[in-house]
Amino acid sequence: MTGWGRRLWQTLTARWRWFWGLPARPGADTPQSARGRQGEEAAAEFLRRNGWTIITRNWRNGRDELDIIARDGPVLVFCEVRTRAALAAVPGYFSVTARKKRAVARAARAYLRGLAGPPAHFRFDILEVRMSDNGVSDVTHYANVPLFPKHFHADRTADRRPFSHG
Repeated sequence: MTGWGRRLWQTLTARWRWFWGLPARPGADTPQSARGRQGEEAAAEFLRRNGWTIITRNWRNGRDELDIIARDGPVLVFCEVRTRAALAAVPGYFSVTARKKRAVARAARAYLRGLAGPPAHFRFDILEVRMSDNGVSDVTHYANVPLFPKHFHADRTADRRPFSHG
């Protein structure tokens, strides 16, 4: 099989496995996954330079994943990293769909349930990493993106009831 044929086959099988919820083939590395890892590393370094503490990266709960969980002072922050081409038409902020927000909210609730004492304050941020051909060109931070319902409290996640607005 030629080089472009092999890359096409690897991309198609990776997407098929993702669609059916199967784990990635061990050792499989697509150009998209390599670029995503590079973007996550750039985002984590950006947060460290700004004085944040990285708690964990790529925390999983079933199929849901939190890219970065960090502390910004006393605030626990769930970060979604979007790696884009430098000339991408759609900013990373708008690439986080309602479906992705629901998945992040599920994972965040699971993470909060696992903590011994829930934090007083937490939020959801989006980090957009723009990649040029020679590497990272820019990191844009969108802080406090609406994710949780108004009046949501972390200590209410322990009973595993659906979120309520009251």
